[in-house]
Amino acid sequence: MSYIPRLKQEYKERVIKALSEEFGYKNVMQVPKLQKIVVSRGVGAAVADKKLIDHAVEELSNITGQKAVATMSKKDVAAFKLRKGMPIGAKVTLRGERMYEFLDRLITMALPRVRDFQGVRATGFDGRGNYSLGVTEQIIFPEINIDRINRINGMDITFVTSAETDKEAKSLLTQLGIPFKK
Repeated sequence: MSYIPRLKQEYKERVIKALSEEFGYKNVMQVPKLQKIVVSRGVGAAVADKKLIDHAVEELSNITGQKAVATMSKKDVAAFKLRKGMPIGAKVTLRGERMYEFLDRLITMALPRVRDFQGVRATGFDGRGNYSLGVTEQIIFPEINIDRINRINGMDITFVTSAETDKEAKSLLTQLGIPFKK
């Protein structure tokens, strides 16, 4: 038998049933699901030092278990000495098994390591069922070796769901274990 991530199993066995009861879905296909997780990081100082992009790509690859890509600027900004096409950040899009594995590690290991953690804010919904949260330090992830980092940076984590409303998306993410503030 092949390996199935814990949260994926839990979604199939418990979350679908709970959401169907809460919102009255008639069909299993109506139940919202997590489609992808996008982890991104902007590296503004990369205009001056190109090696910072390589560090950001390497760190995101270590955290997520999937190769990260550098993101390029879309236009020129003279005030920041930025040219179109220069690398300015890094991102990873996770789907399927890796997505559930990352979510599991985020909930069980990384978020509890945040100083004075009270839960994540419920204000990061976009009105279409997607949720974004910011992490201020990359050292909360156990995959990062504190001795090897040159500077502490944050990152943005976006959860893209098939939910049509923020209420459905919040219920889905709560069922999956994301600790929202009360």
